[in-house]
Amino acid sequence: MNSFDIIQRLIEFLILILPIFLPIILTVILVNMWINYARNRFLADQEYKILRIVPPMDIFKTPLSMELFMNALSQTVGEATPIDKYWKGKVRPWFSLEIASNGGDVGFYVWTRKNMVGYLQSQIYAQYPGIEVFEVEDYTKNVDYNDSDYSIWATEFELTAPDPVPIKTYVDYGLDKASEEEEKTDPITPMLEFMGSIKQGEFVWLQIIVRSHKKEDKDPTKWFGLTDKWKDDAKDLIKKIREDSMVEVEAGEGTTKVPLATKGQIDKINAIERSISKLPFDVGIRGMYVAEKDVFDPVNIAGLAGGFKQYSSSELNGFKPGIKTGFDYWWEDPTGNKLKAIKQEIFEAYRERGYFFRPFFGRKRKHFILNSEELATIYHFPGSVSHTPSLQRVHSKKSEAPADLPI
Repeated sequence: MNSFDIIQRLIEFLILILPIFLPIILTVILVNMWINYARNRFLADQEYKILRIVPPMDIFKTPLSMELFMNALSQTVGEATPIDKYWKGKVRPWFSLEIASNGGDVGFYVWTRKNMVGYLQSQIYAQYPGIEVFEVEDYTKNVDYNDSDYSIWATEFELTAPDPVPIKTYVDYGLDKASEEEEKTDPITPMLEFMGSIKQGEFVWLQIIVRSHKKEDKDPTKWFGLTDKWKDDAKDLIKKIREDSMVEVEAGEGTTKVPLATKGQIDKINAIERSISKLPFDVGIRGMYVAEKDVFDPVNIAGLAGGFKQYSSSELNGFKPGIKTGFDYWWEDPTGNKLKAIKQEIFEAYRERGYFFRPFFGRKRKHFILNSEELATIYHFPGSVSHTPSLQRVHSKKSEAPADLPI
């Protein structure tokens, strides 16, 4: 049989099975199209609000209070049934935790669905008495990136190690214990001080998009069923560390392997076990520096890109710039059109607070997983240890009037 006969028989075979597989393929395509349509319609029907949070002058609580607030963000409502998820297009809510400096005015913000505003306010007030939370206009609308007067540098951060390995958290900095303000080393202060140094006409924005993590990975050991790859990977990492700690020792006439873990290996195992014991979140982080062209300062790129170094550890995890608005070599984008498109896409994705889906803000991103302790480390309200003068604070305590006042 020559090659022509083989090709002819292959074509005949494909024609024969086409009526069987074509309907299946078309059904899969149409189902995916419907799911995307229903989801986009659901998201477009939602109304969103931005809350600005103004902390008091003195915060004596540890970041554990913020961790409790993060736990309140673990919301899985909306995807209870297949009808909700696949027919109605419902998705569980996500939130955007933001720190923004607009010309040096540094503020904390939370972006959320309108129907969850009251819930979030109550959760913040529960943890931080004396704090102020109020709705504001979207600060990103003050910048028209289409205007040729602006320049932009932006990045989307990635982890330097597998997700189950934690970053350096507030517990590692000793902030889980009450102490005098002057004795604290708060890892969030370098970013706040940098943002406070921004001049008029410059904007530095940090966006942490979070949603509750769910068991959504296909279980490779079963035909049907889901597993949590985050926890599976953690168990595999711990197993590998323990295997690496085994050493051969003499035992009678032969040798045997015994565990002899170093302090670093033991600490890493403990850190991973503590990490997976807390509530996990799917996370995407963006940093953006926008400025009028006549005041754009490249030095601020280093300030933004390096603003997360204090959370990194050579033995554990850390952050690094991933997708960014720049190329190392000119031949990667000789016309400049690719860079222009990336800048526009990241800017619009920031403004729409999009990460997990792609209804109208570009491609779907690859998120990573952080737990509530890690999130509370990179986003919390500092005490007076942070002297950033441009960080707005509540200067006086509010209290109810005495009940026995004469009318």
